[in-house]
Amino acid sequence: MIKPLFLSAAFLATSVTFAVAHDEKALLQSPPGDPFVQVSKVLPLPDFLPGLGTLFVDPEKLPAGPFLAYDHDGKLSASVYMTPLEDLQNGTAYDDLAIGMHNVSSVDVYYNAGHPGVEKPHAHVVLYHDPEAKERLAK
Repeated sequence: MIKPLFLSAAFLATSVTFAVAHDEKALLQSPPGDPFVQVSKVLPLPDFLPGLGTLFVDPEKLPAGPFLAYDHDGKLSASVYMTPLEDLQNGTAYDDLAIGMHNVSSVDVYYNAGHPGVEKPHAHVVLYHDPEAKERLAK
């Protein structure tokens, strides 16, 4: 049921070029616009996930992402990647992943057992875009 929702969103986004993802200024404030969809609008997740914020993703870029993470004020705070461990163990490489913003102040990598949207055990790779981002996303 979840995958069809993402596929439907992906079909809607096919008429839009991915160029907006490379336009950093277009992504700085929530909502980022097409082809990104708010994760909580298509999956049974809260609008704001403590530690990750309000997430948007281009369904065509699943499972890795990037998921764009916005704080409570709608400021882009992090780019998040969710890479399934099984895929990595089987040799899948996630090359040339887009980023929400070129400025990165720190990176966290941690295990996640799975959740709606990325059900398999995976690694979260979180690129924080400013020194206060992690704190803003925690609340």
